[in-house]
Amino acid sequence: MALSFLAGRKVAVMGLGKSGTTTARALLAAGATVLAWDDESTARDQASSAGIPVADPLAECPLGVDLLVWSPGVPHTHPTPHPLAEAARAERVPLVSDISLLARSRPGARIVGISGTNGKSTTTTLVAHLLAEAGIATAAGGNLGTAALDLPDLGPDGRLVLELSSYQLELSDGLVLSSAALLNITPDHLARHGGMEGYVAAKRRLFDYLAPDGTAVIGIDDEPCRAIAAELEAAGRRVVRISAETPLERGVSAADGKLREDGEVVADLAACPRLPGRHNWQNACAAYALARAEGVAPQAAAAALATYPGLAHRQEWLAEIGGVAWINDSKATNADATEKALVCHERIHWILGGRPKEGGIDALAPLFPRIAHAYLIGEATEAFARRLAAAKVPTTCCGELGVAVDLARRQARSGEVVLLSPACASWDQFRSFEHRGDVFREMVAAIERNARADGVPTSGAPRGAEGGSAAG
Repeated sequence: MALSFLAGRKVAVMGLGKSGTTTARALLAAGATVLAWDDESTARDQASSAGIPVADPLAECPLGVDLLVWSPGVPHTHPTPHPLAEAARAERVPLVSDISLLARSRPGARIVGISGTNGKSTTTTLVAHLLAEAGIATAAGGNLGTAALDLPDLGPDGRLVLELSSYQLELSDGLVLSSAALLNITPDHLARHGGMEGYVAAKRRLFDYLAPDGTAVIGIDDEPCRAIAAELEAAGRRVVRISAETPLERGVSAADGKLREDGEVVADLAACPRLPGRHNWQNACAAYALARAEGVAPQAAAAALATYPGLAHRQEWLAEIGGVAWINDSKATNADATEKALVCHERIHWILGGRPKEGGIDALAPLFPRIAHAYLIGEATEAFARRLAAAKVPTTCCGELGVAVDLARRQARSGEVVLLSPACASWDQFRSFEHRGDVFREMVAAIERNARADGVPTSGAPRGAEGGSAAG
């Protein structure tokens, strides 16, 4: 990533996770003077050992920096204003994200943006797949997978497909999107945004970055998104409405599993094994609409839906061992995401817990009869145990993932499913939801190896639609 416009400038980087570390390295390569910092000593030590200069910008008064690049995982306003962010604002130092630096370094790039409470990772990878299948040079990243400043330069004919979180959208001034999709808005990250109104406003910012001739793709299956769609239409913007619940004469819909553009069937989603369930119908509608906005022909976009390989950590089918299916849904970090997995199975050994989100698992109560047994891990254990006990769901407080996996292995029977779908953030015990899912995958692989050695039947092929690894 060429950040030559920052050569010789003094830049602070706050947060040394994946995006912050990538940003610091890119700035150093560009010839900038870097002050990198993280409130966690472990992250500082790791960055320092990797050759990144670590220094607390607040130790200097005034800050004396030209720019402050803020990592999305670090709160800067709510629930409590961060002292470094306050100091930067007081000194009129711009606060930006790595997405903003990407945009400034690629003024001619065509960028597709995707946001929403749930489904954005599946939709991001699905859009990249549809574009690539149509012969368009494509790379996907941002909040998902590859950090923004590690994405390749594809030139004016390529497409960068970015998953954009509400945190990133707050600080991405300078970003210009050729098309953008807002999938849905349900309560999440409310403490970080000062409540639901602030969260909706952060998501709405997606369209502040849309080019004047760009296309806004908006899911209309929830009230906040319907209001945003109406607002943009009233302002004369090009809006393509999508729905997985209501047939649309104008727009893209899939209320019955048949994907329709302006009322005409273009694809049968039953033929797309990695897109099971109504939630994935919405993802397919959004991806198709974005591909069409980027110039892909209807037939090509529809055909590519069936060859989508799926997304890791989203209903990722790992193995069938002795008739028990093992599924990794670690990316389900809230109840709404977990609901999408629970509806796909009937007898579930459910591994859940971690750092709880607003609302906990109350919204999942209608699906509790599907739970054969619940295995609780992490900080949410006590609160979730009370909720499940009240519903008479068989529950074991396991504490750690390994204990939960071992107990589920011993209790699950043929025809049942062991599902890691935590409905919680991972940060109490893991570096990320990816780390949590990777650990689970390794544990299941070990169980599968031992089962094969003992002559227990195992299978590496998915079982029908339940084997899909994409749940958005």
